[in-house]
Amino acid sequence: MRRSVPVAAIAAISSAGLLLAGCSGGKDSANGSSEANAATKGVVNASNEKGGTLNYAISDAPESFDPGNTYYAFIYNFSRLYARPLTTFKPAPGEKGNELVPDLAESMGKPSDGGKTWTYKIRKGVKYEDGKEVTSQDVKYAVERSNFARDTLSLGPNYFQQFLVDEDKYKGPYKDKSKAGLKSIETPDDHTIVFHLKKPFAEFDYLVSAPQTAPVPQAKDKGAEYTRSVVSTGSYKFKSYQEGKQLVLERNPQWSAKTDPLRKQLPDKIVLKMKVAQSTIDKDLRSGNTHIDLAGRGVDGQTQAQLLTSNSEKANTDNALGQRLVYTAINSKVKPFDKLECRQAVQYAIDKKAVQTSLGGPIRGDIASTVLPTDIAGYQKFDQYPQKYDAKDKLDLTEAKKKWKECGAGKVDTTILARSDRQDEVDAATTVIDSLKKIGINAKIQQYPTSKYFSDYAGVPKFNKKNNVGLIMMQWGSDFPTGYGYLQQILNGKAISQSGNTNLSELDDPEINKLLESAIADTDQAAREKAYAEIDKKTMEQAVIVPLTYFKVLMYRSPEATNLVSTSAFSGQYDYLNVGVKK
Repeated sequence: MRRSVPVAAIAAISSAGLLLAGCSGGKDSANGSSEANAATKGVVNASNEKGGTLNYAISDAPESFDPGNTYYAFIYNFSRLYARPLTTFKPAPGEKGNELVPDLAESMGKPSDGGKTWTYKIRKGVKYEDGKEVTSQDVKYAVERSNFARDTLSLGPNYFQQFLVDEDKYKGPYKDKSKAGLKSIETPDDHTIVFHLKKPFAEFDYLVSAPQTAPVPQAKDKGAEYTRSVVSTGSYKFKSYQEGKQLVLERNPQWSAKTDPLRKQLPDKIVLKMKVAQSTIDKDLRSGNTHIDLAGRGVDGQTQAQLLTSNSEKANTDNALGQRLVYTAINSKVKPFDKLECRQAVQYAIDKKAVQTSLGGPIRGDIASTVLPTDIAGYQKFDQYPQKYDAKDKLDLTEAKKKWKECGAGKVDTTILARSDRQDEVDAATTVIDSLKKIGINAKIQQYPTSKYFSDYAGVPKFNKKNNVGLIMMQWGSDFPTGYGYLQQILNGKAISQSGNTNLSELDDPEINKLLESAIADTDQAAREKAYAEIDKKTMEQAVIVPLTYFKVLMYRSPEATNLVSTSAFSGQYDYLNVGVKK
């Protein structure tokens, strides 16, 4: 999902130092003068000015605001305003934003037992919005509820469920009659938490940056309803929430800069409006009525054309990679795509140049041929299914037709899924449909909203089987900026779940599973990156993912917002931690 740079174990950094770290925009960044891509190079409109209302908007409604029940990069980013994970990413431009720093924890984790045991110290004096002090037991409970109550909270990743010792014996906090919790997470005192893993996990500091480690007081947990009234540990707390309409955050009076070297608590209030048409969001961004598009997916096609034909407007844009791939997942469990030759035919048949055009052209990403994006360490350039075009950019279908004949499926009807509130994704799916018709595949599009896409439709294997879903449109960003953080949840068979699943191809290849497990246990970073490249190649040999483009986002940077910095850690979005507003 998300969001490689060496990990920096930094125990305490001043918020001013973090905000300004890595600025290469010089005078332009400091005084707010505009230039294209300024926020990918430094912090634009750097300011400590307090006050005002910061306005966000989004075209749909987020699946959840519960930090333990979400899997979208923009909520990982946004939730840090009210929920503090053990570690997080440094607010800095581009790849410098991949640097990991302590958040709720005093310092990075201390590994022992060959990397199978990780110990963290919780900062003392951190309080919830009601004044109660945060304890290590609250972090333990947060991990238990988010990973072991999948029938109630199914939207987040299940890394902890996969790697903690004796995880199969624990039924989750809602069913645990003993109330003892997981034995593999120890809390020897109120400020120490110890994780015991089955195998060494060299990148565990990255794993605990997920909002699933943000503390939850058990007495205040409401299961799936917790999303309506998350108990804050951050600089802001919920003031009001109207489902599908609006969320308002206000200052958390219990927050203290003494226990938080990262946050600044600048605006008086933060307002998020939901289910606003993308064209309206773009218009409001340019007028100053909205400061940030929460989803961070960039402007729509019409706005893009307007921005790029005006030098003054283009100066307020940022075009960045974000460790993301746009692809079509081929469901290996639905006929005829359970046959390798059928999947290979699809690889050759989808016109990637036409898809790139439908997505907005090269400014929205180069044509892809690998699972790993180009900005993830371990990426190696190769093309398992090279496409040939004539002088008029017409795709040669010789190899596609050959493979489809070997497949022996004849004419086939199937379903392709796309998100209804993402017009570019619908357009890309339409292009895929047109491509596949030429070899005998008749695909019918079914559209569903982002808020339910993984919980009810694309991420539900039973739904896909029942509805003959052979193809699924997908955009994936790294959970954390390493090959493992990118590949694990979309390729490992153990990551497949019955709802909220992101291994949409339902790939369960023993060799790939083993490579992932052995790579993450290796303390040699170079060896891990070599393994990630090998996994990429083996996945393409299985032909379950059709890489389309290495996604680039085109963001409009509001001149009315302060401290805007585009970060790779959150898929090229702006870092939401310290954004302010000009009064």
